[in-house]
Amino acid sequence: MRDTGIAGTAGMRSLIRWLPAIPVLLALLSCAPERVPVGQDVTGEVESRLRVKIESGRGISQFTCRQEILCGSSVIPVFYERRGFAPAWSGREGRFPLADSLIAAIRESDREGLHSYDYHLAGIEPLLAASRRKRAGGEPYDPEIGADLDLLLTDAFLLYGSHLLAGRVNPETLHADWIAYNPSTDLAALLESALGGDNVAETLRSLRPHHPGYARLQAALAQYRELAGRGGWPAVPPGGTLRNGDGGDRVELLRKRLAATGDLDLPAAQEESPFDEALEAAVRRFQRRHGLEEDGIVGRQTLAALNVPVEKRVAQMEWNMERWRWVPRDLGDRYILVNIPEYRLRIVDPPGGEREMRIIVGKHYTATPVFSGVLNHLEINPYWNIPHSIAVGEVLPKIRQDPGYLAKQGIRVFRDWRDGAPEIDPETVDWSRVDDRSFSFKLRQEPGPLNPLGRLKFLFPNKFAVYLHDTPARGLFRNFARDASHGCIRVEKPLELAAALLRDDARYSKENLLERIDRGVRETIPLRHPVPVHILYWTAWVDNGGTIQFREDIYGRDIALSAALKETPPAPRES
Repeated sequence: MRDTGIAGTAGMRSLIRWLPAIPVLLALLSCAPERVPVGQDVTGEVESRLRVKIESGRGISQFTCRQEILCGSSVIPVFYERRGFAPAWSGREGRFPLADSLIAAIRESDREGLHSYDYHLAGIEPLLAASRRKRAGGEPYDPEIGADLDLLLTDAFLLYGSHLLAGRVNPETLHADWIAYNPSTDLAALLESALGGDNVAETLRSLRPHHPGYARLQAALAQYRELAGRGGWPAVPPGGTLRNGDGGDRVELLRKRLAATGDLDLPAAQEESPFDEALEAAVRRFQRRHGLEEDGIVGRQTLAALNVPVEKRVAQMEWNMERWRWVPRDLGDRYILVNIPEYRLRIVDPPGGEREMRIIVGKHYTATPVFSGVLNHLEINPYWNIPHSIAVGEVLPKIRQDPGYLAKQGIRVFRDWRDGAPEIDPETVDWSRVDDRSFSFKLRQEPGPLNPLGRLKFLFPNKFAVYLHDTPARGLFRNFARDASHGCIRVEKPLELAAALLRDDARYSKENLLERIDRGVRETIPLRHPVPVHILYWTAWVDNGGTIQFREDIYGRDIALSAALKETPPAPRES
């Protein structure tokens, strides 16, 4: 669990990333609230009410204020205790001078793919307006209202700040194979500093991701929201395949659809022209940025992508802005970035720019996990220690069918997985009597052309035992959908990747690496400068050239995230 200490306003109880909420009772004072005459210092009266509210709320299941659930349950007491329970926002005359700055910042939350109504605006704005109106009319100050406003404003800052810092939802509660960035920030101290420096809005903005990719997606979200406000794009009715030379109403709608997203320039005079080369180029452009086969033909898959409504694309961008908040703020000066739904790996290396290559990722039921690691060594001519699940599920049936299978595949058998375990003769094992529970052997495939790891393996220690590697099955890289592995990542250009990782070590070049590979001997090469690896899951992003990209949600993770973000917090208990 991440250590920001804030509970989210969105997400099921089990999905909210922050600590459980604790309540403040609504009616804490038995006597009628005292009023403070105009011109007198209201701080003491507000302070006493804040103290009672916070102290009375300890250990109770919900922290509420005027029917608003306060989610900063662990931070609010710390924040006010440090202040001696003095109000943070109201000032000596109860005028809340910094509230407008916070409200303005919260109103910008929609630009971040968040929603301003999550941050108590419905409770804050009418209460603040009423308080100011009464003060302007010369009415005595109500410290009860002042204390409630102070709590709501504080919680709004803490909650919005925590969402900018690390997202509304903790992905680790959605997916067992997802490890997210874990920020450690004292939000109470941050708020104190923001109030003292009169820079509430600036402090909140500083918490959002500062990656260029986040800013590009933010701009694209605004663009698509504007497009949605204009009615989106027309649907292309179902029918036969559309290709160069075709005409009719469906072709005209296709033109308008592609023009709406900038894939096609649409001069008014050509709106009713037939399917021509310009339209074919636009279809290819659309296919390229949606990860489809670039044939310039509108078949079943292309038609389905064309007809995804703009509202779905807006939501998809919001989901992926949330995922940006789960990414480490510092990716490294030089790093490897893997985007699973894109089937692509990028080597970001400032002196040499950015290079990319195709990859093969895990099947749906052996999904590649999402996490960050540090690649610290590579292996030439690696062994393959066959995982138990594969040994039992795939290799064992083949051994039973063909007693010579292990020898043909260059697979050796060891008694167990302990270091130094003795090798045994597979002919001494009655494989027909071995099953999942009794299979304690370690199977190791020797280096060679049949080894599924190929000739190069790239290791970054992680609990999933996932790594990058070569593969002899080169034909799979020609497929558009490349989810075919057991979870590890097969790379299209392993020699290029190895040379990039070893570029600062004069002992290794492509030619030298090829010589070592040809020897057929297993060799481990440590990196002088380990390289971060970030395995991510983006179904919407904007590339370096400014092109908006979408991909299929191959593991169904958009669906799970959408459901989590739509959940609302539980209703307040009766006080």
